[in-house]
Amino acid sequence: MKIFLKLGITFLVAAILISVLKPFVEDYQEEQKYNFTVNTIDGEVSKEDFKGKALAIYFGYTYCPDVCPTSLSSLSQALKSFDEEKTKEFTGLFISVDPDRDKLANLKEYAKYFHPNFIGATSNKENIDDITKRYETYYEKIDLDDSAMGYSVSHTSYIYLFDKDGKFRAKVDHFSDPSKIKESLEAILK
Repeated sequence: MKIFLKLGITFLVAAILISVLKPFVEDYQEEQKYNFTVNTIDGEVSKEDFKGKALAIYFGYTYCPDVCPTSLSSLSQALKSFDEEKTKEFTGLFISVDPDRDKLANLKEYAKYFHPNFIGATSNKENIDDITKRYETYYEKIDLDDSAMGYSVSHTSYIYLFDKDGKFRAKVDHFSDPSKIKESLEAILK
C-alpha cells in the first residue's frame, strides 16, 4: 500500500511540475524558433533588438518584380491607416534571401521606399537558410538562361507579425488585402 501511495504522490508531483513548466518550455521553444541575427547597413540586429515594438518580418529580394513590392506596399498601406504616434511603436524588417545581389546600402533604400519604419537586412546564405527553415518559409535560386538578370529567386510570401513582447502573433499571406493586414496590425499595436 505504501508503494502505491509513494507512486501516486510521485505521479501527482510530476504532473504538477509538467503543468507548471510547460508554458516556460513552450515560450523557450518559440523564442528559439523565431530568434535571428541579420546584418543591416547600421550593424547587426536580432529579434531581441525589437522588444517594445511591434515587428513585421518579410523575406524577399529587391530584384523581385511583383510579389515583394506588392506585399511591402500592402503592409505600408495598412500602416498608413494608423496615426503616426501608433506607428512609432512598429518596425518592418525586410530580410533579403538574395545576399549575392542585395547589398546593405541598397536594402536600406529599398525598405525605406515603402515606409520610413522599414529596415532592410540580409546575412550569409547559411544563416538565411537556418532562419527561413525555422520560420517554415521557402526560397530557391532559379537560373534564367539568356537573361540579363542571370537568376531569379522563387519564394513564399508571408508577413510574420510579432507583438511588443516579441511573441509571434500571425502569419499573413501575400494575397491578404490591406484590411486583413490592418486587422492583424491592430492586434499587435495594442
